[in-house]
Amino acid sequence: MTEIKESRLIDTIVEAIADKKGKNIVSLDLQGFDGAICSHFVVCNADSTTQVAAIADGIEEKVRETLGEKPWRIEGQQTALWIAVDYVDVVVHIFTTELRDFYRLEELWADAPMKRYEYEE
Repeated sequence: MTEIKESRLIDTIVEAIADKKGKNIVSLDLQGFDGAICSHFVVCNADSTTQVAAIADGIEEKVRETLGEKPWRIEGQQTALWIAVDYVDVVVHIFTTELRDFYRLEELWADAPMKRYEYEE
């Protein structure tokens, strides 16, 4: 995937998360890291499993409408405690607030450049 296409994908994902009131939205640039399964993570959290599921659905819908892309895989929809939406080069992690605090995914990739996104609540 080209860098421009990847950037548009990340922007579209972030917009979709913001549309559904996802919190603490960040992207991590994992390019150049050994063992990274993709080039970027986008991470956010929500206060309920209902909202986690709604964010995942919103991302899938907005990316398909805007860019014509479908996720390669989606995991975690059964419990909606942590849903991963995999677009191959970009993987989105949508956590319940408690699970995000527990797993601290960003700390595992603490050396990765991080971008925070601020949206009005």
